[in-house]
Amino acid sequence: MKTNRRTFLKQASVLGAAPFILPSNVWGADVNPSDKIVMAFIGTGKQAAGLLGNFIRQSSVRVVAVCDVDTTRRETAQQSVNNYYTQNPTRGTADCKAYKDYREIIARDDIDAVCIATPDHWHTQPTIEALASGKDVYCEKPLTHNIYESVSVIKAVKKYDGVLQTGSMQRSSRNFRVACELVRNGVIGDISHVNCSFGDPGKPCDLPEEKMEPGLDWDMWCGPGPLRGYSSVLSPRGNHTHFPLWRDYKEYGGGYVCDWGAHHLDIMQWGLGKDDSGPNEARPPKNQGDVRGATLHYGDIVVTHKDGYGIEFYGSEGVVNVNRGRMELHLNGKQVKAKAESDMNSDMNFFEEEYLKNAKVKLYDSRHHIKDFIQAVHARTKPITNEHVGGRSAICCHLMNQTYYNHEAIKWRPKKMKFARGTGNPAWLTREYRSPWTV
Repeated sequence: MKTNRRTFLKQASVLGAAPFILPSNVWGADVNPSDKIVMAFIGTGKQAAGLLGNFIRQSSVRVVAVCDVDTTRRETAQQSVNNYYTQNPTRGTADCKAYKDYREIIARDDIDAVCIATPDHWHTQPTIEALASGKDVYCEKPLTHNIYESVSVIKAVKKYDGVLQTGSMQRSSRNFRVACELVRNGVIGDISHVNCSFGDPGKPCDLPEEKMEPGLDWDMWCGPGPLRGYSSVLSPRGNHTHFPLWRDYKEYGGGYVCDWGAHHLDIMQWGLGKDDSGPNEARPPKNQGDVRGATLHYGDIVVTHKDGYGIEFYGSEGVVNVNRGRMELHLNGKQVKAKAESDMNSDMNFFEEEYLKNAKVKLYDSRHHIKDFIQAVHARTKPITNEHVGGRSAICCHLMNQTYYNHEAIKWRPKKMKFARGTGNPAWLTREYRSPWTV
């Protein structure tokens, strides 16, 4: 929403008037143009293509701009938007603009919200600048590239009264919510430890330089990260059908500790009820150079990075295992199922009826991650993976990575989001930003 409309909604809420909320039967219908969220997309690679396709089909959204440093990608995204509105003229007009520099999108005062699906090292600058310009933000996970950026984004959302959703969409899947409700309501007893399964930590980028074809602003792609020779591993030219491996390298991502870890450690935080907190210690693996075995400590509860099911909660009375498309409950050493050949949905129905019918803890129930963001933008409420959720889950990833990088235990003050006195190195909180980029 534009700042004046945002202010109106906030004042209406304070005065007791109901905020503007779209009823469920409106999602598939046409919406008055004045009620639409006008959006732009920063980053138009593989992940963004899926997000764009989802957002543009929401009747309460109108897409007017796209941005990418690769000419082919941004022109393809622009054409995709214009084709959609040509075929669906009641949803919008085929006049989408394409930009190479995201700051041109930030400068437009007719845009209400942005979707950011860039490499990790380019998440924070556009996010904070968008918020400062009165725009709301949907930003992919992990929300930030380092701990300092997480703290900065959390502060920026509060300062600019924005709405932010992190792309940790597992929280909008029923099986993850039910799994965490089983844990939070003591169905498996007192939690002793949690195992989380994902790949390796980040590593230094040592890729050989390649010759680059025209059409990519490589300096802009590197942005606040170090400027190095071009590599198609980091940024494949044009439209690609795979997820590029910039995520492997600590200069631009955080390895799979930040990639898949941002998903699974997020669910771990949800299950332990630590969305407003975090671990009090991070410890390295047994041997320097190991890529599994780092731990996060929540008092007596130990979270271990290891290969396994996805997220495994171990309690005094049983175990909850959850991953995409599957979930298991074990009590007294036996797996609990609705019936001999049940599917996951019938299992969820059974678990909710049998173990959660009168549950004291009921978690945020989102069935669609993008619609949840849209609803929050209209209602001026916090979505399911708001800045506190996304920022603190990212911090878990970054703390774990730092124990791998430095093979040193870190004492952490989660409420203050600071190292405890006498532990950690301030340099581990942030990175060197290449001029003119800074946070």
